[in-house]
Amino acid sequence: MLRFVIHYGIHFLVPIAIGLYFFKEQRSKVILILLAGIAIDIDHLWANPIFDPNRCSINFHFLHSYWAIMVYCILPFFKPTRIIGLALVIHIIADVTDCLLMIT
Repeated sequence: MLRFVIHYGIHFLVPIAIGLYFFKEQRSKVILILLAGIAIDIDHLWANPIFDPNRCSINFHFLHSYWAIMVYCILPFFKPTRIIGLALVIHIIADVTDCLLMIT
C-alpha cells in the first residue's frame, strides 16, 4: 500500500505542488501540462500483460527506455520544452521510485 501511495503521490501530488508553488502566474496551465506527463504510459499498451504491478517500467517500455530518459533530462534546459521536460522527468522519478520500492 505504501508503494502505491508513494508512486501515485509523485505522479499526481508533486506536479500539483510544483505548479502551485513555482508557477503562480500560470498555475492551472502548468499543472495540467505536468499532470499530462503520465501520457508516456501509453507505451504500456504494447506490453503483455498491459499492467503488471511487479514489473519495473524503466527500460522495459520504449518511452521508459534509457535513451528516452536521456532526452527527457535534456528538455528542461530549454525554455520552449522546460515544462514538458519537467513533466516527463517527474514521471520517470515516480517510476524509478516504484522500481526501487519493489526491491526493498
